[in-house]
Amino acid sequence: MKRSLVLLLTSLFPLALAQASQVEALLDAGRFQEAYEMGLKLATPEALALAAKGASFYAMYQAKDAEKRAWFERAEKAASQAIAKAPDYPEGYFERARALGRLSQYKGILEALAEGLAPRIRGDLEKTLKLKPDHAGAMVALALWHFELVQKGWLVAATQGADGGKVEPLMRRAIELEPEGIIHRVEYARVLSAWGKTEEARKQLEVALSLPARTAADRYDQERARQELAKLK
Repeated sequence: MKRSLVLLLTSLFPLALAQASQVEALLDAGRFQEAYEMGLKLATPEALALAAKGASFYAMYQAKDAEKRAWFERAEKAASQAIAKAPDYPEGYFERARALGRLSQYKGILEALAEGLAPRIRGDLEKTLKLKPDHAGAMVALALWHFELVQKGWLVAATQGADGGKVEPLMRRAIELEPEGIIHRVEYARVLSAWGKTEEARKQLEVALSLPARTAADRYDQERARQELAKLK
């Protein structure tokens, strides 16, 4: 009986991976809503994390302003489901942090602080990095966590434990790990520009535009880089 159960699970594992790769293909093609819906139906931890990614990407790149908050809430829910099914799967925590981070922007600083979103986001990102220390996306997100809170003023930064000195080291390490990550360079440029380092920001944006855009998200991020670069000229 045990042997037959093991054989069944072993046979299902490649199928689950193949199905998750189908969700990823939808994401790469920019079919974010379809990726979200398919990921929910498959309901494996991997597929649910990809569903969360699809919901966040749809909100970030395609949704109308009035829809964005609801889609980030869907992303948070799907990521939480992934975590519940696989507490040691780093992408679940990363996608929940992404969704909560975006939600905090729509809720505003007072509502976000009242709901305790800042420590939840940081906790999910630190958990991601504990499970996967070389997770470049989590490093960028954690850098932005520190950056955004420092930008809100010293009182907010102090109460939440944000440290502006951690921003650039995290950004640089992420780029070192994934030098062709377009989004990493665009976000780093945003930080540099905000801190008056215009020439350094320009260089990051120019590199972002020179990199190969392999996915729909890459193309959206390059368009953003193009717009940001135009503002610096």
